[in-house]
Amino acid sequence: MQLKDSTLFRQQAYINGQWLDADGGQSIKVNNPATNEILGTVPKMGAAETRRAIEAADKALPAWRALTAKERGNKLRRWFELMIENQDDLGLLMTLEQGKPLAEAKGEITYAASFIEWFAEEAKRVYGDVI
Repeated sequence: MQLKDSTLFRQQAYINGQWLDADGGQSIKVNNPATNEILGTVPKMGAAETRRAIEAADKALPAWRALTAKERGNKLRRWFELMIENQDDLGLLMTLEQGKPLAEAKGEITYAASFIEWFAEEAKRVYGDVI
């Protein structure tokens, strides 16, 4: 696998600002369906790790709430830009993991990024309505 940015290939879970393995060290193999080659592993997280992830997200919410609409939009915009900048690598990872054609995988990256871009733009238009 030749990625332009090898840091995009992670084999840990991101919880509370850290890349972590499962508490018990267990993992699940990820195979290329076309060749059955093992691409890597993902940590087999359980209830304890899930609780910690939920607690971390809950603790992060006040800081997110405190951001202005413009700041939130800027963060979402940057996420969109990173997806587009890394579309080739992300598409390759999807292709290897799922067995779909590369063009289709890259199209899915663009499609997913378009939703993030839409929400980034909507963040500028906070109406104060609760639906």
